[in-house]
Amino acid sequence: MAGWGGATYDFAVEHAWLARPTGHALWGTDTRMFYDSFRTIGELPDGSAVLDVPCGGGVALRGLRPGQSLRYVAADLSAKMLARARARAARLGRDDIEFVEANIERMPFDDNEFDLCASFNGLHCLPDPAAAVREIARCVKPGGRLVGDALVRGAGLRQDLALDLGRRAGVFGASGTVDELRDWLADADLKVDRLDLSGAIAHFTATAG
Repeated sequence: MAGWGGATYDFAVEHAWLARPTGHALWGTDTRMFYDSFRTIGELPDGSAVLDVPCGGGVALRGLRPGQSLRYVAADLSAKMLARARARAARLGRDDIEFVEANIERMPFDDNEFDLCASFNGLHCLPDPAAAVREIARCVKPGGRLVGDALVRGAGLRQDLALDLGRRAGVFGASGTVDELRDWLADADLKVDRLDLSGAIAHFTATAG
């Protein structure tokens, strides 16, 4: 999600006071679920490895506990979004974050490399979200988790229209329904632990076998 779309999204999610009414008006969602999801990162024990992809402007970094010692890799295809994420890490005083420019469908990571993979508000921007989920799952250790969310079709006419407009503008890709999202996770050999729908945003947690 590069260019003006990425910059607008990044500004909105950085300011929860703005994201909440915007999320409700545009997507019919309660954005508190989005911010609450970051707690999963803060709950990890020291020494864990985290992949945040696509990291966007690094909003998930706010989930880190002060002094928490993790291997945290923030990956994104957009150099501009990575620059935003680096700036956010610097503001948080985190000089231990790894930043990697990578295509989510062909990532330069080993199999079973991460304890947790986080993918927030990114799958609906991709041309082949199913392939992206498979690639993320490849990088998760057995027993590790994938946590994230995505815009989905079928929540309402207004939301579907917004998704269509976003795709025509080049901001969104091939978003699917909540049932298709469940299938993408299952087809990647991930056990779906949670899949909650809030308006047009589906929040999920899944465990690797």
